[in-house]
Amino acid sequence: MGFFKNNTTVQSIALLMVAIVSVQTSASLAKALFATFPVLSISALRLLFGFMLLAIFFKIWRVAWQQIRWASIIGYGLALAGMNALFYLSLHRLPLGIAVSFEFIGPLSVALLHAKQRYDLVWVGLAILGLVLLFPWSQTGQALDPVGIVLAIGAGACWAVYILTGNRPSGILGNHTVCLGMFIGSCVLLPIALWIGTPVTVLQPPYLLYFIALAFLASALPFSMEMVALRHLSPLVFGTLTSLEPAFAALSGVLFLSEHLLWTQWLALATIIIASIGCTYTTQRAKQKVEQQLNSLKSDQI
Repeated sequence: MGFFKNNTTVQSIALLMVAIVSVQTSASLAKALFATFPVLSISALRLLFGFMLLAIFFKIWRVAWQQIRWASIIGYGLALAGMNALFYLSLHRLPLGIAVSFEFIGPLSVALLHAKQRYDLVWVGLAILGLVLLFPWSQTGQALDPVGIVLAIGAGACWAVYILTGNRPSGILGNHTVCLGMFIGSCVLLPIALWIGTPVTVLQPPYLLYFIALAFLASALPFSMEMVALRHLSPLVFGTLTSLEPAFAALSGVLFLSEHLLWTQWLALATIIIASIGCTYTTQRAKQKVEQQLNSLKSDQI
């Protein structure tokens, strides 16, 4: 227990895992709303209600406004808007597994760009191999919508920007950064949602509760936890660990939906898990080695 309390890397990984579970859990709620409301309306209201929840919980009125680095906040907010809207739009044109696979080009590209050691390339390569093995090739027999592919890749690009901007200092607390970023994202999407037409039924109790639950599970909770994780994990580790998300989705299908995986997909799960553990371990070892060298230099100077 002491190891967990004193190890920020382990804590950050645990928070990221909770965020992944939360996002996957919210998928059923989003699908239930897809049949009734426009996609962009769901994306906009998800961010707006998420902002409201975090604004109250983290007391946004106490933010140090004079210390805010608005370039980081605005970039983060725009990335949130693009990531959420483009991915939901891609789901209307592509099967979920294929949309997720194309979207993950973004975070894996970030991990690849930040790979510095030879082991880094091995772990990122294993994660890519795992995603290729996990790819639902049986669904590619039908012609894939090229617009859906572009939308999914665009969502992945926004995800990459989300990782990079979330890793930058914003001048304020991470939770306040998430809150303001979600506000900016909702301000971008809300005018579009109103222009295409958002039914007033969103304010009726049954649907309002759905939107609040979606905002909490898909935005407020995971984005807050990911912000903490981003402050303590490198883009390399974060990008590699996010490959666990489609792996978790496939595994949850086996556990809760009685779905079956091919042996290649089981191999994919093992490959992705090994890549995530290996990347975290070698990065932590490299960090400890640097810290030991710095401490050694300090002791020599004394």
